[in-house]
Amino acid sequence: MGFAIINWEMRVVSLRQMKQLFFSACMYFAVMVPVYSEDVHPVVVELFTSQGCSSCPPADYILHHLAQRDDIIALSLHVDYWDYIGWKDQFASPVHSARQRGYAIRAGRHIVFTPEMILNGADSIIGTHAMELNDRIRQHALPYSGTDIDVSLDGQSLRIRAQTKDELEEKLSIQVVRYDPERDVFIQRGENAGLKMRYVNVVHSWSTVAYWDGKNELDLEVVLEGDDPAVILIQEGDYGEIVAAAKLE
Repeated sequence: MGFAIINWEMRVVSLRQMKQLFFSACMYFAVMVPVYSEDVHPVVVELFTSQGCSSCPPADYILHHLAQRDDIIALSLHVDYWDYIGWKDQFASPVHSARQRGYAIRAGRHIVFTPEMILNGADSIIGTHAMELNDRIRQHALPYSGTDIDVSLDGQSLRIRAQTKDELEEKLSIQVVRYDPERDVFIQRGENAGLKMRYVNVVHSWSTVAYWDGKNELDLEVVLEGDDPAVILIQEGDYGEIVAAAKLE
């Protein structure tokens, strides 16, 4: 696992450890049973990863499996703070790095690391800990009736409607995320030199389109450009718990 502190120092996981993690992930996710229910909101899993991080490929592989599940919204956010160690990640964005730091600050942590998975904006886990991840996903997949979301698309016009029964301590942010379903990369330098990777649900655009106090029903229209899939998140503040989510493919 790679850690970044104030000066972005890193602890490197050996290739042997990476292979062991990769094998464990394969075996565990081969028998994982998804949680399906019409009353359960999808669990949002944000993976903070980097092509320059030697311990990230197993987590990227895990995200492949998560992305195939209907009960999960899986997003891959490539950070830019490992670009200096020999390979520039072409999907990396300072926006993703800032989002990860925002989560860390809200949680009272002074470090960020890769691979990190954030579940529903509220739960941090090392992205290669497959067994713990599955347990956490089941915990977050509990039925939740506080906030409901409905989205529809008419041409390029996205309509977002929502209502909440919760008493809000802070405004909810309405966020629109766009991503590429698959991207192939041959990594030629750095810690992962020689690896050919297929990344899924690679985020390339993240924007907050409104803030909502929850007092009245939300009815919002947003113009979408292009045909890439979209995810709509309703989140406490900018880095709090994700209380509702929907996906348009």
